[in-house]
Amino acid sequence: MAVRDLSSLTPAFWESVFGRGVSAGEPQRIGEGMVGANYRVPLTSSSSDVPSSVVVKLPSPGEASRAAGVAHRTYEREAKFYMHLAATVDVRRPHCHFVDFNDDTHDFVLVLEDLGPAIPGNQISGCSETEAHRAVVELAALHGPRWDDPTLYEVDWLQRRTARADGEMLQAAFQHLLVPFLATYETYMTGAQVGLARSFGAHVADWIDGRGSVLTLGHGDYRLDNLMFGTPEGGPDIAVVDWQTPNHGPGIVDVSYFLGAAVTPEVRRSIERGLVDDYIGALGRYGIECDRARTWRDYAHASFAGLVMAVVASMVVTPTERGEAMFAAMATRAAQHALDLGAIDLL
Repeated sequence: MAVRDLSSLTPAFWESVFGRGVSAGEPQRIGEGMVGANYRVPLTSSSSDVPSSVVVKLPSPGEASRAAGVAHRTYEREAKFYMHLAATVDVRRPHCHFVDFNDDTHDFVLVLEDLGPAIPGNQISGCSETEAHRAVVELAALHGPRWDDPTLYEVDWLQRRTARADGEMLQAAFQHLLVPFLATYETYMTGAQVGLARSFGAHVADWIDGRGSVLTLGHGDYRLDNLMFGTPEGGPDIAVVDWQTPNHGPGIVDVSYFLGAAVTPEVRRSIERGLVDDYIGALGRYGIECDRARTWRDYAHASFAGLVMAVVASMVVTPTERGEAMFAAMATRAAQHALDLGAIDLL
């Protein structure tokens, strides 16, 4: 049943999803997904159990982005997150009406709750202090239920970097891609930020080795474009979408990755200590006790995560004008985050 494009969304498909006759309107592309493609589809049915609209997620129509989605297993991971892990955590995410994935072709389809009138954040413009607080506290609802859970090691499709070889592979990829990355993005960066990126390249494996040792289920790409915020017209206060990179790693990495890129450096400097404390407090609702000093050290150490994502991801997806602006914002803010916190000295 897994599909590759819109032509497969036939009346028979919708009947298989909802178990009854459904009339579907014209799909409308939404969002700026670069690896997956999202469409809002209006639905009409005589049954009150069928929503008035859903969001359908499919592989990207861009061949480079699709190839990246297959090679990096992002389609597989998102489908299997909804199949096997979503129900084990408390984080607000879209309800999944239907999911299917083909292990051979990596074709997939997700039929998800339409979260409108909630709207996505904007990685380029950044977010408010209130939105940042909501996002950080919501991470505890993802991390808390599976905190230090040894059974996550049995989930073989989760991304994890627990062996030295994993870090060395990432280091090689980062160093290889940094050259073409800087050819495009150096113009956006300060000299200090470029120097940091070059220096960090030789220490990526050490950075992986030095992360916190308590592991949980992480999002892996917890940024504003992947968060939905409620509006005066309605919608959840916050919901998390785009589960293409779930990982088994230290939860504080999601926190640092988000704050390093979601707000401007001026705002981030004034709120980050308080928000890390709020995250620790929210974890306490799950009976988790965190040492504040150690958590802050791990937060500072993790500040390179946004730079790694910007360098690697920007070079393996189909380039777009907005994509360049988004990766420029991510790279410059994340590099400044690491500079502000003296993170290079922690490697």
